[in-house]
Amino acid sequence: MAMSGAKSCPNCGTEIPIDFSFCGKCGTRVDSGAVSAGSGGAKTMFFGATQPAGRAKLIVIKGEGVDGVSYQLAGTEHVAGRLDGAILFPDDPLMSPRHSNFIYRDGRLYVRDEGSVNGVFTRIKAPVRIPSGGLFLIGEQLLQVEPSPPDLGPQPDAEGTYFYASPKRPSKMKLIQRLRGGEIGMIYRARGESITIGREGNDVNFLDDPFISGRHAQIEIASDGQMTISDLGSKNGTFVRIEDETLLSHGDYVFLGQQLLRVEIA
Repeated sequence: MAMSGAKSCPNCGTEIPIDFSFCGKCGTRVDSGAVSAGSGGAKTMFFGATQPAGRAKLIVIKGEGVDGVSYQLAGTEHVAGRLDGAILFPDDPLMSPRHSNFIYRDGRLYVRDEGSVNGVFTRIKAPVRIPSGGLFLIGEQLLQVEPSPPDLGPQPDAEGTYFYASPKRPSKMKLIQRLRGGEIGMIYRARGESITIGREGNDVNFLDDPFISGRHAQIEIASDGQMTISDLGSKNGTFVRIEDETLLSHGDYVFLGQQLLRVEIA
């Protein structure tokens, strides 16, 4: 039953005494112009009440780790790309027109690659498995890892002649540097079950890359051929290209094109 001399909260609709300035249920300020209950008029809602609050946001990280523009994720799906979507980076030539999608499902935030050319990378927090041919980023280097095929030994040509070459040492996996345009750069064949990568004192060193730590990352291969990548406490992290829809947590980092984004979840 409507109380005598009452008015309705414009936000939640609760009936409150006519002389009250704030709603006792939601705390919304109630102006004297609000329509009283029982008057038959339609209630006017504050515009802000129609805008869903962002449950998470993406923050662009600029040089030296400074926060840049932030994007509220207030809908269900949030496409990021160069030309298509709500999160646009029109000046990034490494971003596909429709690059990725940030999606809420069952109250959790996921990221999905939308078939982009250069992929979506997430920063690893703990050792993770990396598939054959899996790509990852450290510093300015795009690298790929593959298990080495079984060595069948020297094989002659159709006329029975063997090709002269340096001896091939046994190796379980190889690390491949991918250059601009997709070309192959350096190839390193592991002598053991692991490869360490950094700026100095490792199996593979990138002396001129200022974004790589002294000891940055390590790849290990198990007896069943499964490979695992770990970050060795680097300053700028190790980023692995995702293959499937990937769950995001507060504080995660995502790399798209040339954009480094930090995830903040309320």
